[in-house]
Amino acid sequence: MTASLSTAPASGFTAELWDAAAPIFARILEHPFLRGLTDGSLPEERFRFYVKQDALYLREYARCLALASAKAPTGSWCEMFAAHAQSALNVERSLHEAYFAAWGLAPEEVEATAPTPTTLAYTSYLLRVAGTGTFEELIGAILPCYWIYWEVGKTLVATGSPNAVYQRWIDAYASEQFASAVQRVLDAANRSTADLPASRLAVIRRHYLTASRYEWMFWDAAYNMESWPV
Repeated sequence: MTASLSTAPASGFTAELWDAAAPIFARILEHPFLRGLTDGSLPEERFRFYVKQDALYLREYARCLALASAKAPTGSWCEMFAAHAQSALNVERSLHEAYFAAWGLAPEEVEATAPTPTTLAYTSYLLRVAGTGTFEELIGAILPCYWIYWEVGKTLVATGSPNAVYQRWIDAYASEQFASAVQRVLDAANRSTADLPASRLAVIRRHYLTASRYEWMFWDAAYNMESWPV
């Protein structure tokens, strides 16, 4: 699998972010977790592990989106992130619950799942930025989850998967509905950073790169079924 840069913004600050994180994205596409989705070789237990951790992640990510709504300088962005917070809890959770039902997992079992070190570290980082950073800094931290998943979905859908469960996951992130949501966030990122000085852009870039690395780590943790050392 190789990444296409054709969908990256031609201008604006997000174009710089894309270029800066390109090596990270290349490593993501090379990860055996994602390769295993397309060739069907990923053991189902590792995908189950991932989905349960993702459910925990989305709860905290939704809090970050709600805080982005509260910090938004315009009404349209406030409305957008509020809607996305609800979507993170409802639409994507319904996708997970379909998996859980098919696997015979009770809601109580999922609720009792402990976060891995990577899940806890990633969500704690996002929540810190959400609580202490500016609106623009928060967009830098939450953008990789939007953008990387969209790019991964578009790349993987070109190959497809022989596993129907994995194909459903791929289709969700390659969908036009998800694309529209990501493009609106990219627009907000570009417009909100248009007049910022280099010193503030550097902080946003650092958050974006950190969160992008956490995205790789999240898939790696699922692939290795990460647990606490003691």
